[in-house]
Amino acid sequence: MKQEFEMSMVGELSYFLGLQVKQTNCGLFISQSKYAKDLVKRFSLDSKKHTRTPMSTNVKLGHDPTSKSVDQTVYRMRRIIRYVNGTVDHGILYSKESNLELAGYFDVDWAGNADDRKSTSGGCFYVGSNLVSWMSKKQNSVSLSTAEAECISAGSCCT
Repeated sequence: MKQEFEMSMVGELSYFLGLQVKQTNCGLFISQSKYAKDLVKRFSLDSKKHTRTPMSTNVKLGHDPTSKSVDQTVYRMRRIIRYVNGTVDHGILYSKESNLELAGYFDVDWAGNADDRKSTSGGCFYVGSNLVSWMSKKQNSVSLSTAEAECISAGSCCT
């Protein structure tokens, strides 16, 4: 690669594009712990108790400019940041021992949105045991069957 690109060797990779990289005997561990810690500190929530989930399951998000709605939005944002505070040391391990087999998985929740009956597609791709890509997207149209929703989801994952 040195013949094609101008390169310099300044030591072991430890930080790249906002990602922290730890190289171990097992492989590479990539995280955003510094970014997460800075975010929590910026909002002075580093001494607050962590939450187990980023948001309550019964919350509906929407745009309502009333004072009560603004207070709820601030509360929800603080809860999300408290959740991030509890996950600052999480990351992804890319194992050296893994094979190079590509595997993809996808699923869909047919008509999962109660308001508009649209489905949500989700998928992930692995090289060996290493996650390399994932997606979650609300479908653009209403599916009339689970088979139709699955076909749309498969197409989304393939792109």
